[in-house]
Amino acid sequence: MIKHIKFGLVCIFALFFVVAGSLHFVHDSAFAAIVPPLLPFPYVIVWVTGGMEIAFGVLLLCPHLRARVGILLALFLLAVLPANIYMAVAGIPFGDAAVASPAALWGRVAFQFPLIAVIVWCTRVKTRV
Repeated sequence: MIKHIKFGLVCIFALFFVVAGSLHFVHDSAFAAIVPPLLPFPYVIVWVTGGMEIAFGVLLLCPHLRARVGILLALFLLAVLPANIYMAVAGIPFGDAAVASPAALWGRVAFQFPLIAVIVWCTRVKTRV
């Protein structure tokens, strides 16, 4: 049963990251707006991270790579966390939203940590002690 739940979550995450990565190319200006201002070349960062998300999403579907991809994806989500924090601190709405509530923006930051935990859990290879 747990095996099926993990596989279902992996499939959902694979689809989520392929779609999210694709949106980096479709709405690159919205993503560039949340790149912290100290970083150079915000559009390049958006395109590279979008490509990485697409690759991670596809590679999650490869069983022999899944555990490694889960760890890399967790590290990636930690690496992009400053963009979500910057978005919350600066009160930057995402996309077409005219205003984003501080609770929603900070909720997005807080959501990163359970998201990372679930990704690591569902991609982890079971080992015997």
